[in-house]
Amino acid sequence: MKELITKNLNVKDNFKHQSHSELNLHKSKFLSKPISLRIWSSFFVILPIFVQAPWVRLEPISALCFTFVILFIAFNLSRDELNKWFVVGSLLLGVSGSWLGGCLFWGWLSPYPILHIPVEAVVLPLALIGTGTKWKIGSSFYISSLFGTAVTDISIFLTGIMDQWKEVITADSGTAPLILQRTSENLIHVKSLSIIFIIGLLLWFFSKEIFNFATINSINGKSLLVATYVIQTTLIVDAIFIFLAFIQPTLSGLV
Repeated sequence: MKELITKNLNVKDNFKHQSHSELNLHKSKFLSKPISLRIWSSFFVILPIFVQAPWVRLEPISALCFTFVILFIAFNLSRDELNKWFVVGSLLLGVSGSWLGGCLFWGWLSPYPILHIPVEAVVLPLALIGTGTKWKIGSSFYISSLFGTAVTDISIFLTGIMDQWKEVITADSGTAPLILQRTSENLIHVKSLSIIFIIGLLLWFFSKEIFNFATINSINGKSLLVATYVIQTTLIVDAIFIFLAFIQPTLSGLV
């Protein structure tokens, strides 16, 4: 009996020691707090708007080549799970997939909206495989970004402004503002606004449901948090552009 009790105490001590080690490892990693993970996830969603978009328009080849720079940094940071910067590396791995798809589409295929999601989904098979590996945070970022983009495109289609896509993309600087003005006017209808509101509401509740299963204390939990933050940031960005479409169409882009 004495041996059995001693054995149980040793098991408990080992378990406690392992738990404390995992907790210390978790605390030592960069982006180990929800707020920092949210900020960086949101930053990488917004980055293409201000950096990639103008870069691709001016120099699509160099922007495309930058994908490999992101990949190089990502792999070097995420090779070892014990590395302090592992989460950053995994996140950057997902960013590289979104960057690649964005460069391919906006650099050469932007006049063809039907190709938008298929091209953006160029590395989706790899991302799905990645959900079962140590890089599931990056996979979560890429998949949730693609999902948000798909929902945005569906909203554009259902509101009836998809027809203006090619006109806006191919228009010169003189006619583009007029097309954007017409596009924004098409949004100011009960049907269009209702569609946007319902889709936005459903997407927000969907992100909240994901958040309910998320935790910062594990890779699986972090991947769910990233998915939540990406979807919510996409919603906020879309809302800003829709608002711009009402008050200043020339600043709103296609939306």
